[in-house]
Amino acid sequence: MLNSMDDKKILRLFIADDEAVIRMGLKAMVTTLGYRVAGTAANGADALEMVKRLKPDVLLLDIKMPEMDGLTVAERLAVEMPLPIVMLTAYPDRALIERAANASVMGYLVKPIHEAKLGPLIEVAMNRFAEMRDIAQKAYQLRSQLETREIVETAKRILVATGISEAEAYYRLQMTARRKRRSMQQIAEAIVAMGRNLGIKP
Repeated sequence: MLNSMDDKKILRLFIADDEAVIRMGLKAMVTTLGYRVAGTAANGADALEMVKRLKPDVLLLDIKMPEMDGLTVAERLAVEMPLPIVMLTAYPDRALIERAANASVMGYLVKPIHEAKLGPLIEVAMNRFAEMRDIAQKAYQLRSQLETREIVETAKRILVATGISEAEAYYRLQMTARRKRRSMQQIAEAIVAMGRNLGIKP
């Protein structure tokens, strides 16, 4: 959990809002809360370029901004450089909230922003982002495991087609991987490619 002041102090926040007074207010709140301000921007285009360059830990992003609106910035970052985003808006709008959710926005605040709400929401955004990243990593690992299992099974069938047992085929895959210091998937892929070249159907 990201609840201690030590955790807060290491976080770098970027603030994007087209109103200078709000940027100044947010900067003061963020500093008071113990975070560092990595930078600020007054329009979406500058925000996108600066965030990609400065790589902050969290982004406070106004929805309505010139040149590029905040949701477009969030959608671009979701693809190019995911990070926790807290959206700021002058009024709640269901359509905007739904679009923000699709852009993986971790939090939503309606102006005027109060320090008492901002601090906890930043922590929630960080924790939600960490949870989503963990889920994505686990899903990737599971997908990789399934792909490995599938290619290994295909390689086993090719080896079995040469006249050996399934147990022997698996043993050979294991031993070859160990001897060559490669993964089972790499050895299996090589066998599948060789089988295709020789016209052996798994």
